[in-house]
Amino acid sequence: SSGINAEYGGAHAQEEAKQHFTALLHDMVRDPDASWRKTRKQLKDDTRWDMTSLLDLEQKEKLFTQHIESLSSKRKRAFVRMLDECEHVTLTSTWKEVRRKIKHDSRFSKLSEDDKEREAEFDRYVTDKLAQAKADFRTLLRETKCITHKSKEILRGANGDTHMREIKQFLKNDKRGLVLDDLQEDRDRILDDYLTELEKVGPPPPPTATKPLAKR
Repeated sequence: SSGINAEYGGAHAQEEAKQHFTALLHDMVRDPDASWRKTRKQLKDDTRWDMTSLLDLEQKEKLFTQHIESLSSKRKRAFVRMLDECEHVTLTSTWKEVRRKIKHDSRFSKLSEDDKEREAEFDRYVTDKLAQAKADFRTLLRETKCITHKSKEILRGANGDTHMREIKQFLKNDKRGLVLDDLQEDRDRILDDYLTELEKVGPPPPPTATKPLAKR
């Protein structure tokens, strides 16, 4: 019983030391670019460092790394929120254009002091948005009832223009059909690929007829 208590006491003390060190990091380390070597020297000067003696340096460095990652991801999320709120950001925006509009926002400077890193984050944002817009557009095409396996053939015939107008009118009524307005080549290619795929697959299989129950 005393062994169990000592073990529990040791684990409790270890957990307390961890909490003290985490609080110390929270107060002292605000920069996600901070290095462990430099930070360690500053932390040692704080009186609370002595309360963390049960943790070895490896454990402390691990907690430091987790803290830095958390800071970094918070700043990235804030940067993304800022871009979401900026009406000037579109799927075809360039970093140069957008930078002028957001450079006075604190979330812009907090992300990083390195402008290349900010640009890379912006590029990732636009790439993700574009991929989502294309996926949403494909989903909308699958929901468009006037598009069938015969559409490609109709478009090649005399009624092609009328059919294309009908398709485009349907797509315009949904925001997923408008989001690629600035990228018409991409949108037309996705539509053409979908029509080709439907034509290749052919008519959908007929609903399976239910067999009458056999009489006993």
